[in-house]
Amino acid sequence: MSPTVVAFQGERGAFSEEAARKLLGHDVEVLACRTFDDVFAAVTSGRASSAILPIENSLAGSVLRNYELLAENKLTIRGEVYVRIELNLIGLPGARIEDIRTVYSHPVALAQCQRFLGGHAFEVKPAYDTAGSVKTAVENARLDEAGIAGAAAAEIYGAKILAKGIEDHHRNYTRFLLLTPGTPAGVGSHAAVSSPHADTRRKTTILFRTSNRPGALFRALAAFALRDINLSKIESRPIEGRPWEYSFYVDVSGDASDPTVARAIDHLHEMCETVRVLGSYPAGEAPEE
Repeated sequence: MSPTVVAFQGERGAFSEEAARKLLGHDVEVLACRTFDDVFAAVTSGRASSAILPIENSLAGSVLRNYELLAENKLTIRGEVYVRIELNLIGLPGARIEDIRTVYSHPVALAQCQRFLGGHAFEVKPAYDTAGSVKTAVENARLDEAGIAGAAAAEIYGAKILAKGIEDHHRNYTRFLLLTPGTPAGVGSHAAVSSPHADTRRKTTILFRTSNRPGALFRALAAFALRDINLSKIESRPIEGRPWEYSFYVDVSGDASDPTVARAIDHLHEMCETVRVLGSYPAGEAPEE
């Protein structure tokens, strides 16, 4: 296995592939997988050395299945990257937009192009992937079919962009995480006297579960608030087999080995039944407001 094989969900030309190349370089070797579960399996089985996965979109919100898979698997977050999502109507060479009758794409992409789609009499059909929708249109070899995807899909499958930038909101970004096997380095009770990452902006993602009693979540979050640690994201997911109980995921500013963050995590352990650091990693360059 090459040490640089990155698994991602979708076909070649997907935005996840763009994220992998943006984070790891253009020459990185990629492994396309059909589902998010398949991506995790590729890494845990050794067919890939790492994974790149979307975790949230600025319009559609969190990718909930990937939060669940983070809890179920023992991969560690090593990095993050933000990708601008520009969606295009892509058809066969020689096709014209007035010829198109059927349009394929991922349901999230279709939902983000409602204004454009509403202005045409297209039959809209969901696909499992944006780039895969272009691949399907090309394989069907029909001038009246098209997919909605990024520009890379047109280049890879020898297709043609018929309409560019058709998304409803152009400030459309997806945040992707880089995952690898192993446990986060330096995680533990007061793991370091001073941070080894002082010159780099860092972020830490933590999974915790509280008891189901009044004020439990408030007290857990206070572990960070009392130490002036910024929380940039919080997400909850149901715990399987325990109705109305939840796992919580938080993104906090700083590294798990920073003394202040380490003390907050120690405090969290005192109040929660489960605490797991999913990774400390360089914070990606978020798009400007």
